[in-house]
Amino acid sequence: MSPPDWAVDAPDANIYVSNASGVWEVYSWNRATGEHRQVTDRPNGTLSATTSRDGAWIWWFDDTDGDEFGSWVREPFAGGGAPERAVPDVHDGYPAGLEIGHRLVAVGVSTDDGSELFVHRDGETARFYASKDDASVAALSRDERLLAISHSEHGDSRHPAVRVLAADGFATVAEKWDGPGKGLTPLGFSPVAGDTRLLMLHERRGREELLIWDVEGDGETELSLDLPGEVTAGWYPEADALLVVHFHEGRSSLYSYHLATAKLSSLDTPPGRIGGAGVRDDGTVEYSWSSAAEPTVIRARTPEGADRVLLTPPGEPAPGSAPVSDAFVEGPGGRVHALVSRPSGAPDGPLPTVFTLHGGPHSADEDRFSAYRAAWLDAGFAVVEVNYRGSTGYGSAWRDAIEGRPGLTELADVAAVHDWAVRSGLSDAERCVVAGGSWGGYLTLLALGTQPGLWAAGVASVPVADYVAAYEDEMEQLRAFDRALFGGDPEAKPAVYRECSPITYVDAVKAPVLVLAGDNDPRCPIRQIENYLDRLARRGAPYQFYRYDAGHGSLVIEETIRQTAAEVWFAMRAVGLR
Repeated sequence: MSPPDWAVDAPDANIYVSNASGVWEVYSWNRATGEHRQVTDRPNGTLSATTSRDGAWIWWFDDTDGDEFGSWVREPFAGGGAPERAVPDVHDGYPAGLEIGHRLVAVGVSTDDGSELFVHRDGETARFYASKDDASVAALSRDERLLAISHSEHGDSRHPAVRVLAADGFATVAEKWDGPGKGLTPLGFSPVAGDTRLLMLHERRGREELLIWDVEGDGETELSLDLPGEVTAGWYPEADALLVVHFHEGRSSLYSYHLATAKLSSLDTPPGRIGGAGVRDDGTVEYSWSSAAEPTVIRARTPEGADRVLLTPPGEPAPGSAPVSDAFVEGPGGRVHALVSRPSGAPDGPLPTVFTLHGGPHSADEDRFSAYRAAWLDAGFAVVEVNYRGSTGYGSAWRDAIEGRPGLTELADVAAVHDWAVRSGLSDAERCVVAGGSWGGYLTLLALGTQPGLWAAGVASVPVADYVAAYEDEMEQLRAFDRALFGGDPEAKPAVYRECSPITYVDAVKAPVLVLAGDNDPRCPIRQIENYLDRLARRGAPYQFYRYDAGHGSLVIEETIRQTAAEVWFAMRAVGLR
């Protein structure tokens, strides 16, 4: 389950998402009565939800079978009412931000034509922004006078700019852009009415750091925290402090930062991963925590330092798993960080090993609990997770190093870690499997074609397989991302798309490959995967295809278990464990 999220002006009205029913769905929690209620019940699950500020309504995004295309609906927090379309006269699309006030609602929609942002107020809906470039609703001030949007009119959606508009009339109040290669990310306006400070992330010094921008005063303060790695943050209720989530080398931790004194105080969370955190009106910090060895719990830490378990999922708790250790390997672009796990009771000699490659690419593997990792360990595999160039948390240069040559850049780092794992005695060179989902699935197929001597098998879930066809069919937000990453669209950069596409190397694939894909996936569409598999079939190459009725992955736990079993069993057979 996720940590609870509560209504700003009704803190007893909480929501969270949980898979207690067997499908990821939205739940309400009335803290005054103690009642928990399942709100949504859809065949392919629901993840995106929030509350109105007054706690009267629960909003959730209603798509079709996981295709991410749809509209926001709302229903009473107390139940008893059918869901209704939340914002009249806004057409369906992919979500591009949502801010709910007492008097107005701002909502963003993305389609193949670009981005459109709307405001609904006094029973009327008006479009206040439209662009062919990627844009989204980002933040609404507490008094609902100011509305911040994130945009990429300069042509680079990976490094956005920020514009603040007057909510009445939509005149531009202020603009901020740090220039090419330096993005700005709004995190939220101050929770105090009349306070026009906007908390943001910037990357002016080569990593994501905190910035407070007084929008109407046009003053700004960069917060230089004495912490390695990168940070994000949210406001304390009185706007006198920030709750800082710090990420460094696969682990995260919590701090409070008092603005008047510039004092940074650790909240003393154990090593692991913070999966979300917020501050209640009384100063209690509620957060999600796990480590590779210990399953997720939702905890509450009082201002006095007392820490307790707040919520646990119903039913029998998940069993623990093996811890991860760190490996730092010199790669062609610098030191690569990997997380390594060994199965319990494994022999000392080289082991069959699965190299799992995370999605994103702008994400990172962490010291967090993963039932997926645990399943591989229980099957007898060592697990190596590689935070290749393109990963977040290691600075802007590391994240952006894949620009102009995505895929092949990351795989050079993976090859360096593979070489280390074999030389160190961890991995059996003849029994190494490469696996990943989404961007990790893309890297898996690209690895099988460009590094055929390294891999005994590949498991690619919801991958990009034919990049040009994927670009033609994917959602517009991802086209904008690809243009920024590749330096243009396939017509402008045909050689780069060809060099970095798995289908270019499909005839070099030697190892058996399992591909899993959803029929309704807007991110890695099914047609481009079929193109790749058709090429494998024509040459009689060994492959299996697991096709399912959902989008970019499944929120149905039974389906997730089936897919995980198929992946692990396929790899076990390929390396002789069965």
